[in-house]
Amino acid sequence: MYYNEGNKMNIPVAVNYFLGGFALEKIVIIFTGGTISMKNDPNLNAAIPSLSGNDILKMVPNIKEIAQIEIIQFGNFPSPYFTPELLINLRREVENVIMKQQVKGVVITHGTDTIEETAYFLDLTINSEKPIVLTGAMKNSSEVGYDGPSNLIASVITASSEKAKNKGVLVVFNNEIHAARDVTKTHTSSIDTFKSLETGPIGVVDNNRAYFYRNIEARDYIPVDHLEPRVSLLKVAFGMDDKIIRFLVDSGEKGIVIEGTGRGNVPPKLAEGIEYAISKGVIVVLVSRCPMGRVDASYGYKGGGKHLESLGVIFGGNLSGQKARIKLMAALAYSNNYNEIKKLFKEERT
Repeated sequence: MYYNEGNKMNIPVAVNYFLGGFALEKIVIIFTGGTISMKNDPNLNAAIPSLSGNDILKMVPNIKEIAQIEIIQFGNFPSPYFTPELLINLRREVENVIMKQQVKGVVITHGTDTIEETAYFLDLTINSEKPIVLTGAMKNSSEVGYDGPSNLIASVITASSEKAKNKGVLVVFNNEIHAARDVTKTHTSSIDTFKSLETGPIGVVDNNRAYFYRNIEARDYIPVDHLEPRVSLLKVAFGMDDKIIRFLVDSGEKGIVIEGTGRGNVPPKLAEGIEYAISKGVIVVLVSRCPMGRVDASYGYKGGGKHLESLGVIFGGNLSGQKARIKLMAALAYSNNYNEIKKLFKEERT
């Protein structure tokens, strides 16, 4: 038996859960799937989507002591199944929830493979002071050390905290609180996988309280109701030529994100492909394949950052390739004007 996409739960269902007899803050949990909702199939000897939101909450009965909980079963998707259309639908669901005065915050369960992209997308496109927290699990419910319940409780604690307001979208794993813009998955299987490599976590959850180390000084906001799907991400290695870029351009791509080497450099033949793309009106954004550091116009040779800047390449600061792609998809949905898009990518943060 193989997991069939047709098995997904794609009709949102709202359920009040553990309301209790006293006034607690109301938190809405939106379940989208991921490892937190999986268990091992004995025939496959592999994890597949299996658990509903109610099933998961039954494993964490003490959550009723933290908040009033409402469940929305958005779906049960492995996170690589997410599409631009699904992200837009999820954003609408979140916006509908946070508009309700009685809702203090939102927690979203999500697969870890693409959680940072969804978190950053929501951070870019939702303008609200209310906490929005994403979480999940690195181990499925059949494994020893299943981390889903503890991550879920820590996320509800975070979303219930008054200090979580105006922090943008947050990602909570292993009792650490990370800003959506900064966090990335660093290990394929460790429960300690999520790190903000340059900034560190924005806070921690300790003894049933959320503690924050710093505020978010500035956030980007791009008001869009759709995403431009025709945006590709290309990782650079030595000796690459221009055939992939020319294929993408001739196939109708509207934007290309280049993960260059070092400070943002590419082989000379690849630079010719970038020049071709820009001549055809394709927006090209440059980031680094390095996990830390910013791109810069430091090198003047053909294919160096200075040369690429002169061609009209937009620099993406220290964004990862996957987040730069999300931002470019949103930016192209907002405007097809080069100068407007370049302004949206202007980095104000160090």
